[in-house]
Amino acid sequence: QVQLVESGGGLVQAGDSLRLSCAASGRTFSRYCAGWFRQAPGKEREFVASITWNSGRTYYADFAKGRFTISRDNAKNTVYLQMNSLKPDDTAVYFCAADLNRAAMTPDEYDYWGQGTQVTVSS
Repeated sequence: QVQLVESGGGLVQAGDSLRLSCAASGRTFSRYCAGWFRQAPGKEREFVASITWNSGRTYYADFAKGRFTISRDNAKNTVYLQMNSLKPDDTAVYFCAADLNRAAMTPDEYDYWGQGTQVTVSS
């Protein structure tokens, strides 16, 4: 089992940066793949980025490539999402997720979720 708590969201201007953190509990967190998803009002929950537990291989949605970076610090039981050059279209609730099997791109493949953190980017 693992519990996830996101933090770091807030209100920023277009072009600004934010770093989201996902703090995990559980002694086996280093064995979990982790992902970030986001959901805007009236929209489906969509994949942002994911990272494997062993090699640290990363995967990104097209809109995130070149702007967002996912990373993890297993010693701190934390996964991060560094977001640069933020746009108003990035406004959403951002969720952290974890799974033992795969750093998937679909939310239904993840077993554990945080409560979400709001990111608002003004134009």
